[in-house]
Amino acid sequence: MDVKWKIPVIIAVIILLLATLIIILVLLHNNRNKGWDELVETKEYKLSEPVKKGDMSLEEAISNRRSIRTYSEGKIGERDLSQLLWAAQGITDEAEGLRTAPSAGALYPLEIHVAIAAVEGLEAGLYKYDPSGHSLLLKKNGDIREDIYNAALRQDSIKDAAAVIIYCAVFERTAARYKDRAAQYVYIETGHSAQNVYLQAEALNLGTVAIGAFDDEGIKEVLDLPKGEEPVYLMPIGKKP
Repeated sequence: MDVKWKIPVIIAVIILLLATLIIILVLLHNNRNKGWDELVETKEYKLSEPVKKGDMSLEEAISNRRSIRTYSEGKIGERDLSQLLWAAQGITDEAEGLRTAPSAGALYPLEIHVAIAAVEGLEAGLYKYDPSGHSLLLKKNGDIREDIYNAALRQDSIKDAAAVIIYCAVFERTAARYKDRAAQYVYIETGHSAQNVYLQAEALNLGTVAIGAFDDEGIKEVLDLPKGEEPVYLMPIGKKP
């Protein structure tokens, strides 16, 4: 190539590379709380509409609630999982976007993931719950209970569950307003939500237990969490023995 053509070509290549880099940086900025897999189209499963009136009274559910660590074999229903996720973070006020559990400043730092292994009508895989659409977004195919089990100090309730609800939190959402009090508020909110799941599980005659003992980095790796999102709680779900 003639020297007089080399410089324009080199300049054009540099401009192209810079433009590509700028596009990547813009995408990363606009999706700073998302992983790379969320930058592409994600398979979505619309869940059954949650029931707002059941057969068991609140008083009875509170009285009967227990931590259940062993589960019988068999699948749980898709409607059951739908109801549990709604109890955890479902929308109860469409106009205001308010949810089933109270949140400091209505900032909602919690992100709910679900490892599904034995749920009717849903393939095994790792999902993320979308409260606004009451749907599940598929993140990873396949049964990952063994990986969570290993990261959660080998607790059998994880391995034997039909599904595992995984609470994660983006602390920055709350810290932006509440500064040093943010962590306390996030943990309080997680407790509110987890109790909803406990009571809903009891009403559905299912078992669950709240687990806080796990290796944070191990869970983050299994879930491939984006920067700034931290695991907080695990709640295996299964049929009572």
